[in-house]
Amino acid sequence: MNLALGDWTVDTVEAGYLWLDGGSMFGSVPKPLWSRTNPPDERNRIRLAMRCMLVRGHGRTVLVDVGLGDKFPAKLLDIYRVESEPSLMQSLAALGVAPGDITDVVLTHLHFDHAGGATVQTTDGLKPTFPGARWYVQRRNWDNAHAPNPRERASYMGENYDALEAAGVLTLLDGPGEIWPGFEVIPVHGHTRGQQVIRVAGGGSAAYFVTDVIPTAAHVRIPFVMGYDIAAIETMEEKRAILSRACSENAWVVLEHDPETAAARPVADGDDFTWAERVPAAVGTAAR
Repeated sequence: MNLALGDWTVDTVEAGYLWLDGGSMFGSVPKPLWSRTNPPDERNRIRLAMRCMLVRGHGRTVLVDVGLGDKFPAKLLDIYRVESEPSLMQSLAALGVAPGDITDVVLTHLHFDHAGGATVQTTDGLKPTFPGARWYVQRRNWDNAHAPNPRERASYMGENYDALEAAGVLTLLDGPGEIWPGFEVIPVHGHTRGQQVIRVAGGGSAAYFVTDVIPTAAHVRIPFVMGYDIAAIETMEEKRAILSRACSENAWVVLEHDPETAAARPVADGDDFTWAERVPAAVGTAAR
């Protein structure tokens, strides 16, 4: 998807796929419902994108999230059935963007499928993947990642982000606000403490990168909340607030994990929400 928002241009960037347990992705939603739109494999896993967002304008080339990266051991590659192509670098190259062009990286949160690509292994140890970039994350999520609760411990891996602090390229954000004109961060805490949704606006239009608040198109329904979330009620409240605001703006919602749909426009549907328009993912789907 390519979108013009005033002085900003927004592109979605595919960074491979992974497969997670369908029951965990949909919490209390019965399998006969979620499996209609997200059919599982023989191990009950559903295919999920690791979609990032490239935002260019105001003298910046900003990447939002970085996918899994290439440090996963073979055991985890199998557990999560990782599909490494298209890689983040391949997708950036297809947009004419080289690693040295990235000026800033905003991480929605530090779970491995969002921040794993932040560091790479070199002969001198782990280093930032984009060494010329400034990296941004909410302080609350940084603190949470370094003292995780038992449910989230496996999702936070220090090798994915500690090298950012060591390199002196990390900025910790304290709450909501604009980093650049029209580029807003909105903290949300139901999925994990200190996650942030990104809103980019300009020219009378807006787009929301909703990260794990609305991971797939099926999660547009308010009760469809992940079992991974640490506070489902908070997630539902945050989802309603974001979708209500997006509807009032006729805005696009960029979906990080949906393998078929890159972005969609929400509309109210009674006391709930649905999609009025969808943009398909740029990369074709693989056989399940």
